[in-house]
Amino acid sequence: MLDGISNTSPLLYLYRIDVVNWLPQVFGEVWIPSAVEIELQAGQDKGYDVPIPSNYPWLRVTEPGSIPIDWQRLDLGSGELAAMALAAEHPKKIVLLDDTLARRTAQLAGLTVWGTLKILLEAKSQGLTESIQPLVSRLNDAGMWLSDDIRQRVLTLAGEN
Repeated sequence: MLDGISNTSPLLYLYRIDVVNWLPQVFGEVWIPSAVEIELQAGQDKGYDVPIPSNYPWLRVTEPGSIPIDWQRLDLGSGELAAMALAAEHPKKIVLLDDTLARRTAQLAGLTVWGTLKILLEAKSQGLTESIQPLVSRLNDAGMWLSDDIRQRVLTLAGEN
């Protein structure tokens, strides 16, 4: 079974569309760095409805040893940097990122990257849902911007177009 390391946004979006509990079914283990916990706590402190990592016993807080200096110069959040660094130290794990710059940087580093949409596709392939189309629509309502092209490509990959 695959293992994952998540940044904040996949957790947040999956939580907002009520499928965050699919993560332990798709992945054997899901790690997050404490920077992700801090970002989620900051959202909660501002009154946003966010997942609280301690409510999910399948989430494991794990710290990277260090963050590459060249990554620190990029315009990325602390959660993204820490998740990518943790994945670089554990390259057999899949890093979960939605930000384009973070995804490109991680891919250039040779990491396997999945976003929220890929998680939905994998969940469908594992039989966790019959259709991702309603979930993709709910992602838009939850604040994830998706171009029409991306939406159509994902639905085509899911065999729903």
